[in-house]
Amino acid sequence: MKHIFQKGKNPSKPTLLLLHGTGGNELDLLPLAERIDGEASVLSVRGNVLENGMPRFFRRLAEGVFDEEDLIFRTKELNEFLNEAAEKYGFDRDNIIAVGYSNGANIAASLMFHYQDALKGAILHHPMVPRRGIDLPDLSGKSVFIGAGTNDPICTPQESEELKSLFESVNAKVELHWENRGHQLTFDEVNAAAHWYRNN
Repeated sequence: MKHIFQKGKNPSKPTLLLLHGTGGNELDLLPLAERIDGEASVLSVRGNVLENGMPRFFRRLAEGVFDEEDLIFRTKELNEFLNEAAEKYGFDRDNIIAVGYSNGANIAASLMFHYQDALKGAILHHPMVPRRGIDLPDLSGKSVFIGAGTNDPICTPQESEELKSLFESVNAKVELHWENRGHQLTFDEVNAAAHWYRNN
């Protein structure tokens, strides 16, 4: 997978896994990583799927309708890539915090839904529920920040609440942060995520 790795100043800090939104790339979220933890290592990945020339992490059938088969395949692919990257760059595989926006937040949530030890925690900006009706792993000890917009047309408030409930049902610790906005990522939301990270 096309990616950037930046070794951090402090190896005891988590590695921040950056996952962009539709049409983004591996450079998009680098300023967020700096804001969250300037000393942490950063692994920023570009999605392997193209939709009308725009990079994504998995295919969709329509707006808000995921191609489940592709989601499962791409989640596995990303999880295996993290195993390889940890070995190649020498970071702690058990100390990865995902920072994802929109489509990137969805694949990060999917990693947690499918693989118990894929991530230590996640900052999910405007995620949707990746899959319904499946048994989730026990996520005790994992922490999740969900950034949501009260007027988000793509990811409704109900969707954000449902995702929070699903994570909590398998013992993850969740903070749901609301902005009175739509699907865009705001400065205030990024600051709230950085504050959450420092406290967790």
